[in-house]
Amino acid sequence: MSTHDDGPEPPTGRLDRFLAYAALTLAALSILSFFAIIIGTATGMDQKAFGTGVWPFLAGLPLFGLPLAFIMIITLLVLTFVRKGRAGKRS
Repeated sequence: MSTHDDGPEPPTGRLDRFLAYAALTLAALSILSFFAIIIGTATGMDQKAFGTGVWPFLAGLPLFGLPLAFIMIITLLVLTFVRKGRAGKRS
C-alpha cells in the first residue's frame, strides 16, 4: 500500500483513447496476417498464389502496421507523461 498520494489522475482524452485502440487493432491485425501467411504456406500455397486476391494486402500489413502501431504507442506514452507532468506542476 502506497503512503504517497499523487492526487487525482488527469482525465484521458479522445486522442489517447483513439491512439490506444488504433494501435491495439493495428498490431492485432498485423499479427493475424502473419498467422494467415504461415497457414497459407503450410497448406501448400505457392508464391504465385500469394500475389493475387487479398494476399498482397495481408503480406504488406505487417510491414506498415507494426511500425505505425509502435509509433502510436510511443506517442501515447509521450502524451501521458506530458499530461501527468502538467498535472503535477499544478498541485
